[in-house]
Amino acid sequence: MIVEKHKNSVREKFKIDYSSDLIITGGGLSGTCAAIEAARAGVKVILVQDRPVLGGNSSSEVRLWILGATSHMGNNNRWSREGGVVDEILIENLYRNKEGNAIIFDTILLEKVTNESNITLLLNTAVFEVAKKDENTIESIRAFCSQTSIEYVLNAPLFIDSSGDGIIGFLSGSPFRMGAETKEEFGELFAPDKDYGEMLGHTIYFYSKDAGHPVKYVPPAFALKDIKKIPRYKTIDSKMNGCQFWWFEYGGRSEDTVKETENIKWELWKVVYGAWDYIKNSGNFPEAKNLTLEWVGTIPGKRESRRFEGDYMLKQQDIVEQKEFNDAVAFGGWSLDLHPADGVYSDLPGCNQWHSKGIYQIPYRSLVSKTINNLFFAGRIISATHVAFASTRVMATSAHGAQAAALAAAICVEKGIDAKKIVEQKYMSNLQNRLNLRGQSIPGKAIDYSLLEIERPVVKSSSTYELKEMAFNGDWVRLDEGFAQLLPLKASVKYKFKILVNALVESKLIIQLRKSSKAGNYTPDVELEKIEMSLAKGKQFLNFSFEVTLDSDQYAFLLFQPTTNVLVKTSEQRLSGTLSLFQKMNKAVSNYGKQEPPEGIGVDSFELWTPKRRPDGKNLAFSVSPSIKLFNENNLTNGFVRPYLQTNAWAASLEDNSPEVKLIWNKPQKIKKIRLFFDTDYDHPLESVLMGHPEDIIPFCIQNYSIYDKDENLLYKKTGNYQTINNVVLETEVECTELKFRLEHPSKDVPAALFEIICLNHKLN
Repeated sequence: MIVEKHKNSVREKFKIDYSSDLIITGGGLSGTCAAIEAARAGVKVILVQDRPVLGGNSSSEVRLWILGATSHMGNNNRWSREGGVVDEILIENLYRNKEGNAIIFDTILLEKVTNESNITLLLNTAVFEVAKKDENTIESIRAFCSQTSIEYVLNAPLFIDSSGDGIIGFLSGSPFRMGAETKEEFGELFAPDKDYGEMLGHTIYFYSKDAGHPVKYVPPAFALKDIKKIPRYKTIDSKMNGCQFWWFEYGGRSEDTVKETENIKWELWKVVYGAWDYIKNSGNFPEAKNLTLEWVGTIPGKRESRRFEGDYMLKQQDIVEQKEFNDAVAFGGWSLDLHPADGVYSDLPGCNQWHSKGIYQIPYRSLVSKTINNLFFAGRIISATHVAFASTRVMATSAHGAQAAALAAAICVEKGIDAKKIVEQKYMSNLQNRLNLRGQSIPGKAIDYSLLEIERPVVKSSSTYELKEMAFNGDWVRLDEGFAQLLPLKASVKYKFKILVNALVESKLIIQLRKSSKAGNYTPDVELEKIEMSLAKGKQFLNFSFEVTLDSDQYAFLLFQPTTNVLVKTSEQRLSGTLSLFQKMNKAVSNYGKQEPPEGIGVDSFELWTPKRRPDGKNLAFSVSPSIKLFNENNLTNGFVRPYLQTNAWAASLEDNSPEVKLIWNKPQKIKKIRLFFDTDYDHPLESVLMGHPEDIIPFCIQNYSIYDKDENLLYKKTGNYQTINNVVLETEVECTELKFRLEHPSKDVPAALFEIICLNHKLN
């Protein structure tokens, strides 16, 4: 029992002082991934989150699905899902929660953070003050927990601001911007004018459910009375939920979307409850009689507020032209996606999305404050213009950059340096290599084995898959839309193909061989050769070859133009590093088969060829001569952990019932850790909530394997794997000249495939 008598003076709040290596403010997806990354690198982290759950816009409080460079599979960015911690989280969510329950996703994030002993998590704790050691250095922050009435004083040599509104950057005096730059400042032709608006707004979602009996609805007094004030009201449908109302947006005309957030929220509630009144009571939706509101967001999902100036400001041209940076640490690939400032009340389309031809690099200098030496930025507040921010702002891209900032902070702790020193080549090479070892896959950069203490081994395998035929055992696909097979072909090789078609009437079929103008892209903008074939009515095999060959090893497109009344045979086989593409519409990302921007906005015109989600999107059935040797066993040590120019994977023959890989060294190596990189289909976006997915384990992923030494001693056995990266820690350090890996095929139609095997000693985390 506590009894306190009256005090004449004011009581003091409870106070706790904490010190750590790194303080991260903001527990959205960016802050969460940053905290996990830093903690695993041995850094003591305090993660300060002003909400009761982690995840920010991806949490159950907002319920926005996580997206990034894969863009709902609606652009030409193949195998571009962000890697590392954010990939681990999305794969875990797929396994546990393929239906997309936002509550389950909350628990996954909380588990990932609380499993890390190096993280101190402070929920419901808001930062309100920054103390500086000098003009350019933060010393500590003060924060208050509304649930415990505890005031925290948090000290650290390094800080990451991933708070969305940039509270640390703002209070510390770091320079920032709100609104859009002019076209003239950076030469960005897509920069919006005042009429369109300079800011993106907020959004609140709602979910409904069938109660099984009629449910009446009486709207609150503040609900929107006249639904026609929403120009797009006719697109409202009783079956829509959650993110499908992304265009319920408001606040872009605000002078300051931070200060105005509460007012914006009330306007969005007005819209949501007015829209539900329209669904329930207008008489236009008789099917809604049993529906009731299950959930309405209580805080808005915020798109834009402050953007902070770093040592480099990413701009439109960097994205469209895919500029390469010496200090690249992450990548993006979402479209340049601006929204009209009037949002839900605008007569304009809800978004204005323009894609680049491939993914782009994000430089480290965009993640560090221009003026504060010990401050990193992560999330939507990184150093980018308003136009570039239109792409970098999405959550998977934001989290990818956050992982880089966190590992940079770890190097700062290890070396006793400040954030700006990392740009020096010796530190940058270290950072880039360690990021790639964690699956970051910085475009064009391979893992550098010379920076590892374990030598690169010689690789031998029991078999290697050669693509001679994709079995003719699938469905017939009508060529009402363009159809293509994406294949990694060798330079200077003339391939002969055989396919099976069914012409319902006498027809002409146009087949093209195309490639991308930029190595590493998957936009088929260069036609190498075209063949026109006459088809008799009925089923028939077609044999053809191209006279032109590739001048370098790269992906090419075997492409069939739309042909009415012609069907082509597909295959049940799935294969790592190959897939079928279609010139189809994906309105969710403004993909209409071809991007045709207006003149003068600095964006390219090109065709969009995109996959279909499983179980659709089957590969073309074909035979090819000579066989395509796309799974060389040396791929296991080439430093790339996803397709890029080639599959970069080893795969066993399907006839090999006991696939085995051997790593061989010419002198003994001391090995404590083994890192294996599996194929979890980096082309699949893995949207985290609402949408749902066809499987809980990606069909290319090896689930069962075991590791032996040269003398057949079992070192490790794994069953039921579903993750991209497996970190195997051996019970005791092994000194050996050979390791054996025995793997099982995922299924009868999918060969066992593996991207990379990295052996490490105990020193490298």
